[in-house]
Amino acid sequence: MSTLIPCIVAGGSGTRLWPVSREAMPKPFMRLPDGESLLQKTFNRANGLPGVGRLLTVTNREVYFRTVDDYRTLNKNRTKLDFILEPMGRNTAPAIAAAALHVSRLYGADTQLLILPADHLIVDTEAFKNAVASARQLAEQGWLVTFGILPHKAETGFGYIEKGQALNGDGYQVARFVEKPDAATAQTYVDGGLHLWNAGMFCLRADVVLAELQAHAPDVLEAVSACLDKSTSKEGNNELQVEMDNELFAQVPDISIDYALMERSAKVAVVPCQLGWSDIGSWQALRELTPADSNGNQCNGQTVLHDVHNCYIDSPKRLVGAVGLDNLIIIDTPDALLVADGERSQEVKLIAQELKRQDHEAYRLHRTVTRPWGTYTVLEEGKRFKIKRIVVHPQASLSLQMHHHRSEHWIVVSGMAQVTNGDREFMLDTNESTFIKPGHTHRLVNPGVIDLVMIEVQSGEYLGEDDIVRFTDIYGRVPAQASKA
Repeated sequence: MSTLIPCIVAGGSGTRLWPVSREAMPKPFMRLPDGESLLQKTFNRANGLPGVGRLLTVTNREVYFRTVDDYRTLNKNRTKLDFILEPMGRNTAPAIAAAALHVSRLYGADTQLLILPADHLIVDTEAFKNAVASARQLAEQGWLVTFGILPHKAETGFGYIEKGQALNGDGYQVARFVEKPDAATAQTYVDGGLHLWNAGMFCLRADVVLAELQAHAPDVLEAVSACLDKSTSKEGNNELQVEMDNELFAQVPDISIDYALMERSAKVAVVPCQLGWSDIGSWQALRELTPADSNGNQCNGQTVLHDVHNCYIDSPKRLVGAVGLDNLIIIDTPDALLVADGERSQEVKLIAQELKRQDHEAYRLHRTVTRPWGTYTVLEEGKRFKIKRIVVHPQASLSLQMHHHRSEHWIVVSGMAQVTNGDREFMLDTNESTFIKPGHTHRLVNPGVIDLVMIEVQSGEYLGEDDIVRFTDIYGRVPAQASKA
């Protein structure tokens, strides 16, 4: 059988899980109660399959460094990592087309791709391995194989797959894909036994999916191929990165693989399976993972409750007191609070959409923001000032940069800092500080073996994150233009 390369597709912003999931820190990075992110669980699941020596990830360029951080602690057997980095989201059809072109050119046209969303949860890993083995047999015969979850309730939040003719092995030809149904229709699907939940996972040979895309969605394939031809790549440290060309990728059609190909092709098969699967698509879905107390409440963090029943409260950093509540979802983060009716958790996305329309920072960023070199947390801000806590990882470095409109005062809390300030370069120890005037080039480096923690006090007429001109940067971010830190 041909080589298998799992492909983790990390797209979407998880708006129904706001305020924890945000554009710059989307759902795949959410930590579950055991401390692992959904992305890490997907990596472990893919990397644990027999014979996997290479893993491909298609994701947004902005979250690449966070993705690598999540992988680093798990990749014990040094699986080779390929990344296709998109400058913007263009849905699953372009992502899968890019993955198929990439592996076909580098690793052989008969390579099998196992497409896995980065933000799904699968509890039964043995059942997953068995389902993948069945799907691989069908894929080798030229089928585009999808995975259908046996439904245990009438779910209106999922699409469905209708089984057709039985195939050799454990699969069926797909009769049709069905959009999310109403409750009555969903119940008939569950009762009838012919319909499965569409899990959005696929197993397919690169040459087969490319041929089918050429037949049914040539505009997608041609646009992605042209973009890949103009894209840049770099290799090293057991890793290959391909950065999709900004201008050409913006011209790629924005369409899902279901609409572009699966609903049109006659070569689609489905493997029915029970995997303990959830797409964690809402707070209601997430709360189902946590056992309830005697009052039906599920709480993360310190709470004092009186006459409170059937509530989900997630507030890891702040005490929550509640009186006389029933069936509410309460999610507290340092800069945003969500209170929702437990029966309407799907509508949380409307809050995120409105914040995006307003161009509100709470749609994009948390108060703590991840950067390639570490993190910064906004502690306080007001007119003409902002106070941050900055954490720089060992051997990491901020870019050599300059600000037009603000000054910065740096105070080292712990660790050692190597500072460039204008034409001076010097070391700062704990409790020492330096002042950087507007227009002065500067850089912060952690030369030590422990995290560098410092407080930065900004002052000036404009304190936006886009007031940065970069000159050099070890992480390959665009130099000498306004950008984000």
